[in-house]
Amino acid sequence: MKNLAIKTFILFGIIIQFYTSKAQNIYKDTFAHTFSIVARDEVTGEMAVGVQSHWFSVGTLVSWGKSGVGVVATQSFVNPAFGPDGLRLMSEGTNAADALEQLVGKDEAKDFRQVAFLDTNGKASAFTGKKCIASAGHIVADNYSVQANMMLNDEVVPAMAKAFEENAGLPLAERVMNVLIAAQTAGGDIRGKQSAALIVVNATPVENSWLDKKIDLRVDDHQDPLIELQRLLMVHRAYEFMNQGDLAVELGDMEKALEEYDAAAQLFPDNLEMKYWKAVAMANNDRLQEALIIFKEVFSRDENWRELTKRLPKSDLLNLSEADINKIVEL
Repeated sequence: MKNLAIKTFILFGIIIQFYTSKAQNIYKDTFAHTFSIVARDEVTGEMAVGVQSHWFSVGTLVSWGKSGVGVVATQSFVNPAFGPDGLRLMSEGTNAADALEQLVGKDEAKDFRQVAFLDTNGKASAFTGKKCIASAGHIVADNYSVQANMMLNDEVVPAMAKAFEENAGLPLAERVMNVLIAAQTAGGDIRGKQSAALIVVNATPVENSWLDKKIDLRVDDHQDPLIELQRLLMVHRAYEFMNQGDLAVELGDMEKALEEYDAAAQLFPDNLEMKYWKAVAMANNDRLQEALIIFKEVFSRDENWRELTKRLPKSDLLNLSEADINKIVEL
């Protein structure tokens, strides 16, 4: 009888140790109780992840993507391995549903996880563990999945799906932004808001790794992260116009360049750098008189741009006569 009691005590101790260890492993994981979307543009094939949370720097762990492969959102008690491992499986030809099933099936803490995969065919799959904090759930449809946990109410996830369906005419990044805004409007995270992120990857693989993400924006700590993320997306679009303008200059199409520069200025009217390089392009293309007006405005607001102008000829970035350069710097 004594031996049986000792064995029972030892067994009980082993069981307690097992479950304590398991719980400790779960709670060592980073929290990212949040709402997110994985989505694909059925026209361009671009794929995106958008996310917001009341947690610092949510984009560092939740959002994963690779051009020509797919996207992943891993959240709740985050298993960050779902990101790279999911992308690896999809890159090897495994579809989103099978890849997700493989990884979740091996995760001892799956009841605490929430995760969504989407592949290049627009097939999405999601999992919400039964111990995710309410309100928690997901909706999966063609070309997207929306998921959330620790929400204020049960209206958040349906609002996200509705917003994605109703904004089909927008570019993917702006469409995802509308989904995130709809989630917050419906109630959002019960704790509030702190950080947000948006990534967009290409439909097909890219040759150079630094071109993998078409858009990669993060707001790590902000009282209104979605407002700031939306502003950053607008700035990103403005610089896209600037880059197109620079390309047009290289091709000798100054009229096209000015159209692109003007489009950039409309999105970001107070940005001196955009104004400055537009003036430089004009000066280099026999439109000095028009450029002088812009240079004068820029210099009046920040003298450092005047000093920079003096340095450009040596780097072959301002190809004018000495007399014309003096007209600029003496404004």
